[in-house]
Amino acid sequence: MESEAADHRNLWFLNTHVTIRVSARDGSDGISVLEHRASQGDSPPLHIHHDEDEIFHVLEGEVRYRVGDQDHRAKAGETLLTPKGIPHTYRVESPEARMLTITRGEFENFIRAFGRSAERDGLPDPSGPPAPEQAEALARACKQFGIELVGPPLS
Repeated sequence: MESEAADHRNLWFLNTHVTIRVSARDGSDGISVLEHRASQGDSPPLHIHHDEDEIFHVLEGEVRYRVGDQDHRAKAGETLLTPKGIPHTYRVESPEARMLTITRGEFENFIRAFGRSAERDGLPDPSGPPAPEQAEALARACKQFGIELVGPPLS
């Protein structure tokens, strides 16, 4: 059994708070369930997962997703699949949103590698757009975990 220090489940990832509800390490199929809390306007760069599908389930709030060339608005209780190989991103449209992300685990490894332990409950202090060296580090980390950045966040 891993020590608590080696298995952090509450992480700050960029401007979001991620709670690992089910780790890929917990079962035999490599499935992970991550809960994301994000504030209005949060939007990662348009990206492609080359190795796994990503399922989003909105728990609270409203989120606009772009999958390929289509936009979808999802509210609490709605679920959306973003197939591997298809460019996608999201933007939180409500003051705050909570959503589950369900994947095969490589995305969890990326969150663990690029995130940091949450210092408290709630969201981290907003950091604004990444500096060029931070953006380069994010792109390198993405590539390491089968994710390709292909465009800007949604505005």
